[in-house]
Amino acid sequence: MVGVGALIWLSVRPLLRLAIMTGSGFVVTRLDMFPPVAARAAGQIMLTILYPALMFSKIVPAFGQENLPALGPLVLVAIIYQAMGILSAYVIRHLFWTPHRFRYGILVAGGWGNVGDIPAAVITAVTASAPFTGPQDANLSIAYISAFIVYNMITLFPCGGHHWVSRDFQGPDVENDEMRRAAKIRRKKLLVGMGRVFRRRSAAKHGDDGGDLERNWQKDKREALNGHTTAVGVQQRKPAPQITVPAERGSDDFNSPTTLRAEESIAEELHASCAYSSTTSSQEAEKSSPSKHTTNQDQDTAASSPERCSTKSLIFSRIKAFIKGLLLPLSVVVLLSFLISLIPALKYLFVPTADGSNRYPPAPDGQPPLAFIMDAATFAGAGAVPLGLICLGSALARLKMPGEWKELPVASIGWLAVVKMVVTPVLGVLIVQGLTGVGVIDREDKVLRFVCIFYSCLPTFTTQVMLTQVYSGTGEAEYLPAYLIPQYALMFLSLTAVTAYTLHILF
Repeated sequence: MVGVGALIWLSVRPLLRLAIMTGSGFVVTRLDMFPPVAARAAGQIMLTILYPALMFSKIVPAFGQENLPALGPLVLVAIIYQAMGILSAYVIRHLFWTPHRFRYGILVAGGWGNVGDIPAAVITAVTASAPFTGPQDANLSIAYISAFIVYNMITLFPCGGHHWVSRDFQGPDVENDEMRRAAKIRRKKLLVGMGRVFRRRSAAKHGDDGGDLERNWQKDKREALNGHTTAVGVQQRKPAPQITVPAERGSDDFNSPTTLRAEESIAEELHASCAYSSTTSSQEAEKSSPSKHTTNQDQDTAASSPERCSTKSLIFSRIKAFIKGLLLPLSVVVLLSFLISLIPALKYLFVPTADGSNRYPPAPDGQPPLAFIMDAATFAGAGAVPLGLICLGSALARLKMPGEWKELPVASIGWLAVVKMVVTPVLGVLIVQGLTGVGVIDREDKVLRFVCIFYSCLPTFTTQVMLTQVYSGTGEAEYLPAYLIPQYALMFLSLTAVTAYTLHILF
């Protein structure tokens, strides 16, 4: 049993390293020594070179066929945490007013956490020392972390999670006062419904038919609906301006604008675009042709052409985006690393066997034939976590609060921070312990249990800032910083408590 003082120190020490590196990035950015161009370049280097090298250098030696059953629980826990985050964000949005330009962004903020920099920095530090077994557990933890990273990358880009951010900037804007009134009406309807249930139970308990209570409830409901209709009417009377936003991140040119009409879905836009092209072509053909009449066959073709164009274009664009997302360097390297680690004939080209011998003719230095690739990956991967934390600090330093706090959705901001950094960690411990009790998670795999619990206590990922800036059309992320800052302020206290309690139940 580890003492209380030791548990606290083991929990705080990795966070000190995290705070120092993140603070360094914050300071150099504030001193204008780390401009945005340099930060973007560092981020590209980190995602395309350093993190793939880190994953390869840790997964291949540490992961094996005996660890394969752990992938299922890792993916299951990742799905549960993401679903919980999105659902909780939806409930918060429903009960408390959220800016119209952040109505979908709050779902992304709830569902996707900072799965890379923070876990890699803290988990590897904890598992590299007692009471864990040392470097072997640290390397294994990186293999488990990579499963969460790949899952979040696939759901964010190939599966289209980032499109939620873009939907915030489609359609006409709605004033904050109207969003406040709409949220108030939703809360009132909820309270009326809860009151109806309570009155029915009370009436049934006292033997009353509940007729008067039912009529009162119907009156309250009509008042709530009338207020809701009024708010919607005010919203619909607003003009529907056109908003110009940048193209998707997968586009070849970030600066090419795409005009989005108010309240149209992507499929409708494609349909309208194809219809416009068909109509324009028909008009030009009419002008150039001596005949001004068209046959019924031509009209049928023109009518069916937009539908075919819409469906084919939509399917093709989604397939293309999914494939491009899967071909990101980090995803490809992680999948290859798992494949190599599970095939001994490939694995022992890079690392020695368990007894230290070589399965293939060794290199002149006595190492496996491809050990030099592992050396290069280890050398490059060592810089991934520090650089990632510096970029995290730089991103936090550039956050700008949008106006005064009284103008912000304080309830929405506060509840999202509390849910992600307080409520979800408690549920995460219960979920992992429950899965361990029923045998889904191996009770003896303490690294797996620690990683699964730790991932329940992560703030929103800062990549959402970049996505919001890209899709906003103005380069600004107006409301997102107000949601991020409280989460990262609570992070140090929450991570300390979660780490200490997890070590207590594991050892």
